[in-house]
Amino acid sequence: MGQPGREQRAGKPPDRAGGPPPAVPGSGAPPAPTAGTPRRISLARAFVRTLPALLVVVGLLYDYFTPGDYTAAPFLTAAPLVAAPLYSLRGTVVTGALAVGALLVVHCVLGIVLHVDAVTEVITVATAAVLAVLINIVVRRGDERLASVREIAEYAQRAVLPEPEARIDGLDVAARYEAAQEDAFIGGDLYAVQDSPHGVRLIVGDVRGKGMTAVAAVAVVVGAFREAAEQEATLEGVARRLERALTRPGTLHESPDAFEEFTTAVLAEIPHDEDVVRVVNRGHPPPLVLRPDGTLVTLAAEPFALPLGMGELGTWPDRAIQDRFPRGATLFLYTDGLSEARDEHGRFYDPAAWLAGRVFPGPDALLTGLAEAVRRHTGGALTDDMALLAVRRI
Repeated sequence: MGQPGREQRAGKPPDRAGGPPPAVPGSGAPPAPTAGTPRRISLARAFVRTLPALLVVVGLLYDYFTPGDYTAAPFLTAAPLVAAPLYSLRGTVVTGALAVGALLVVHCVLGIVLHVDAVTEVITVATAAVLAVLINIVVRRGDERLASVREIAEYAQRAVLPEPEARIDGLDVAARYEAAQEDAFIGGDLYAVQDSPHGVRLIVGDVRGKGMTAVAAVAVVVGAFREAAEQEATLEGVARRLERALTRPGTLHESPDAFEEFTTAVLAEIPHDEDVVRVVNRGHPPPLVLRPDGTLVTLAAEPFALPLGMGELGTWPDRAIQDRFPRGATLFLYTDGLSEARDEHGRFYDPAAWLAGRVFPGPDALLTGLAEAVRRHTGGALTDDMALLAVRRI
């Protein structure tokens, strides 16, 4: 039906500077990261949590053992203010009361409770305690709003990019969305899996742009794909339907920048009764097929077609390429957030070099290992979102 994909045979994957060493075939797991950094972070958090109590104790000892001209008010003032963003409201109130009480105890022992300087210190610490309570209330309200926003974002992601079923018509399926921004749940990357009368059809894409415009485009592409996957007899027909959905007047962008708005995408089809996979690529990184023996195949089409939404610049007929997809093989699709991830020296990450020669127990293990590998490559600092989709024939 189409031209065969070009294969990259890998008895031994090429070395790559800064990349992880190859795993022994059959292991399917990358080298485990060291536990030093998480332990240091845990110790730092524990220290910060105990800091208010330490400040009260240090203040007590300092005020008691130093001459009368010295004061521990700075330590005791800081204690409730440090507790405010860390503790609950009750914990902040208790910390403030302990700070004031500790100061009064020391003044009683020293017999200076009614001295002007002593009264001023107590008022200062008490004022800081009241301010700490107010700060705690504001922080807690902000946390509640943030939690509400995060919950809404999670629901939005599930609505726009629902998690595909783990098994669809003899295929094991795994998907993952890795956001570059912490606590972000959805952006311009997309994936979808749809069982249809013509086979299981998949899409992975990347919308140009950020923010709500990109999210709106994702919703349009995913919705159009699900409808077209059911109705169109060919994968090329699905691509044409997506093109029309993005360029339909009033759909998304009636703006001077309309020609700059597009979506790169790769469409795949796995027929029910054939051990093959068909791919139509619209300007997207080519999919990879990992054979049961660890051989890697790149399904690269030449020439590349224009991304979706750029049909007004010219028309090129979509041409599906086809390759073998036997039992035990895994199809892997991804967005350029993976292949354009850079290390500290500016070197791009090469997923093909990491995958070649490896064997995984399932698609979820592949995505987990790959996500960990790219975060090690970048030092944990992704600059772009990435959508990952893996499907294995069982």
